[in-house]
Amino acid sequence: MTDFTMEKGADGAAIITWDVPGKSMNVLSMDGATALNALIDDALADEAVKGIVITSAKKDFAAGMDLNVIAGMRDQGGAQGVFDGVMMLHHLLRKIELAGMDFKTRKGGKPIAAALPGTALGIGLELPLATHRIFAAENPKAKIGLPEIMVGIFPGSGGTTRLVRKLGIMAAAPFLLEGKLSEPRKAKAAGLIDEVVADPVAAAREWVLGATDADLVKPWDAKGYKMPGGEPFHAAGFMTYVGASAMVHAKTMGVYPAARALLSAVYEGAQVPFDTALKIEARWFTHVLMNPSSTAMIRSLFINKEALEKGANRPEAPDQTVKKVGILGAGMMGAGIAYVSAMAGIEVVLIDAAQDSADRGKAHSAGLLDKAISRKKATEEKKTEVLSRITATTDYAALEGCDLIVEAVFEDPAVKAEVTRRAEAVIPQDAIFATNTSTLPIGDLAKASGRPEQFIGIHFFSPVDKMALVEIIKGQATGPRAVAKALDFVRQIRKTPIVVNDARFFYANRCIIPYINEGIRMVGEGVNPTLIENAAKMMGMPLGPLQLVDETSIDLGVKIAKATRAAMGEAYSDNEVDEVLFWMADQGHMGRKANAGFYAYEDGKRQGLWEGLDARYPRAEDQPGLHDVQHRLMFAQSLEAVRALEDGVLEDIREGDVGAILGWGFAPWSGGPFGWLDMLGAARAVEICDRLTAAHGDRFRAPALLREMAEENQSFYGRFGGQKAAA
Repeated sequence: MTDFTMEKGADGAAIITWDVPGKSMNVLSMDGATALNALIDDALADEAVKGIVITSAKKDFAAGMDLNVIAGMRDQGGAQGVFDGVMMLHHLLRKIELAGMDFKTRKGGKPIAAALPGTALGIGLELPLATHRIFAAENPKAKIGLPEIMVGIFPGSGGTTRLVRKLGIMAAAPFLLEGKLSEPRKAKAAGLIDEVVADPVAAAREWVLGATDADLVKPWDAKGYKMPGGEPFHAAGFMTYVGASAMVHAKTMGVYPAARALLSAVYEGAQVPFDTALKIEARWFTHVLMNPSSTAMIRSLFINKEALEKGANRPEAPDQTVKKVGILGAGMMGAGIAYVSAMAGIEVVLIDAAQDSADRGKAHSAGLLDKAISRKKATEEKKTEVLSRITATTDYAALEGCDLIVEAVFEDPAVKAEVTRRAEAVIPQDAIFATNTSTLPIGDLAKASGRPEQFIGIHFFSPVDKMALVEIIKGQATGPRAVAKALDFVRQIRKTPIVVNDARFFYANRCIIPYINEGIRMVGEGVNPTLIENAAKMMGMPLGPLQLVDETSIDLGVKIAKATRAAMGEAYSDNEVDEVLFWMADQGHMGRKANAGFYAYEDGKRQGLWEGLDARYPRAEDQPGLHDVQHRLMFAQSLEAVRALEDGVLEDIREGDVGAILGWGFAPWSGGPFGWLDMLGAARAVEICDRLTAAHGDRFRAPALLREMAEENQSFYGRFGGQKAAA
C-alpha cells in the first residue's frame, strides 16, 4: 500500500489523500514523498485535471516528518545525505507551489489547495504552506504549528522561509522559535492558514475549480515583493533582527544550536531570492542535524520518550486499563492526581479525613477547569462532565470496586500504614495499591500491606497537572502485574513513565538533591551566588540550584537532610551544606512560600539574591572560573545518574535521560545526563572527575563503570544501545 492515493473527479478536481498504513497519524517518509511527487506530476500533466486538493483520510492531517527517517539520513549519508534529502523535499514543495505555471508570466499553473481535517504539525504545515490556499476544519481540538524547535531542530522543509516571508520575522517568531501551536481559528487570525470551514475538502474543491492565475502567485514570487517588517538592511528590519537575536540569546543562553541556526537561515535568506533562501535553509538545517545536541534531543525527546510512552519496558500482562481509582489524601498532590485521572475519563473516589478537606480537593479540579474555561480551552459542559467523575468523601466504603488505589497522604510511614490497611479492607483482592512518595522506601511501606506483590510506588511531580513525568518504583516484592497497571494508568493520564527500583530517593530526587547541595555548598565556600545561578542557566538548567531550593522550600530541604543524616550515620557527607541550609531556616528564610529565601521577594515576586548572604558568607577573594562551577553542578547530577545505573536503580539509560529532562529540567539540549557524558566522552569525563575529586572531594570520584568505559573507549548509548542495562 502507498501513503498517498489520488482520485480524479469528472469535474476536474483531483483529490490526493494521505493515509499512512498502520499509523494513527500521518508522518512523512522519503518513500511517501516520492509517491506524492509522482501523483503531483501525474495531475499537472493531465489536461483533464483543473485543480488539486491534498487532504488526509485520518481525523488529523499529519504529525510531521518521521524523525527516525531524518536520523537515518544523517547516519547513512552524513551531511551530504541530509542535505540531499532535504533538498528533495524542497523541490517537491516548490513544484507544488509553482504548480506548472510559466514563471515569467506567472500564468498557466493549476490551483492546489490543502484541506486539513485536524491537527497539522511540522511537515504537516510546511506542505500546506506550499499550496495556494489552506482550508481547515472547524475543529477546536486540532493543533496547527511548527513544533520542531522543541526537539532540537527547526522547520527545514521550507516552513521557516515561507512563514517569515508571509508574516515577517516578528509575527513568525512565536511559531518558529517557541513552537507555538494554535487551534484553527487562532491559526487563521495569525495568518498561518486561510479558511476555517465545516467541510474543508468540499470548500477546497470548490476553490480550486474557480481559482484564477492571480490566486496562484505567492507574494514572494510576485514582482515588487517586500518582506513584512522590512529586510535586514531596511531601517525597521535592522532593529527587528537585532531584537530577535537578543531575544533568542536571552531565552537559550546560547546552548540550543537550532534557535541560532534558524535565525541565521532567516537573516541570510531574507537577503537573497526565494529559491536561494530555501537552499540556505537546507544548509542550516543540515548543520543543526549534524550537531550532537540535535542527535541527543531527537533521541531523548522524541524516539526514547515515545518508546517509553508506548510501553517499551512494560512486563507481559493482560490489559490493565484503570476504570475506577481511589485516591487517599486530598491535599495538593491527591487533588492533582484526581484532576488528571478524571480528565482521562476515569471514575475517581477522593478520600480525606475531613469532608471539608475532601471537598477542597475536588474544588482544585473545579478551579483548574474554570481557568481553562476563561482561556477558552474548556467549556462548562466539560467542567460538569469531569467533576461528575469525582466523588469527594471520608467514607472508605466508597473504594469498593476500585481497581487502583493511589495513596497521597503525608510523608509519614505511620499515617501511610494506617490508610493502607483501611483501604485494603474494602478494595477487591486483585486491586493494585500505589503509594505516591518521593523519599520513603517502597519495601518499608509495603510491610503494611497484605498484598506486597500488588504494592508499588507511583511518584508524581508537582504540580501534577503540568509535570509530564511519573516515576514508577518497584519494591522487592512488587509483581509484574502491578508494574503493568502503573504503566497503563500513566499512559491513560497522558504522562511519560520511567520505571526504577527501590532505593533511597529513587532516581529523580537522588540526582537533583546533589545539584541543589552543590550550589548551597558553594555559597558556604564564598562563591558569588550570582555566578552559581548564572553558571547553571548557561548550561541550560531552567533554574539555578538556589532558586530551585527556594521553590521547593528550604524547610523541606532541612527535613530531608535530617532524615538522611539519621539514616546514614557516619557515612553522611553533607555537613557543609547543612550549615548553610539550617542557618537559612533559623533566619526564617524558608523560600518563596515564606517570601524570604536565598532570594529576596516582594509579594511572592523574586527581586534578586538576598543581601544577607554576603554578611554571613563573604565572597572569597579568588572566585572560581565559570567552567569549574558548571562542571561541579553538572557532574553532581550526572555521576549520581551513573551510580543509579550501577546500583540497578535504573535499568534503562533511556529512562535516565528522559526522566532527567522531564523531571527536573536537566539541560534538554544535552539529551540528559547519559547523553551529556557521551558528548564529553568517557575519557574526558573521567579526567574532569579526577580534577574535581582532587579539588573538592570524593563525591566527584568517577564511578567504576565510567572509568571502565573510558579505558575501553565506550559510550553509554554505544554500550547499552538505549536498551535495558540490567535484568
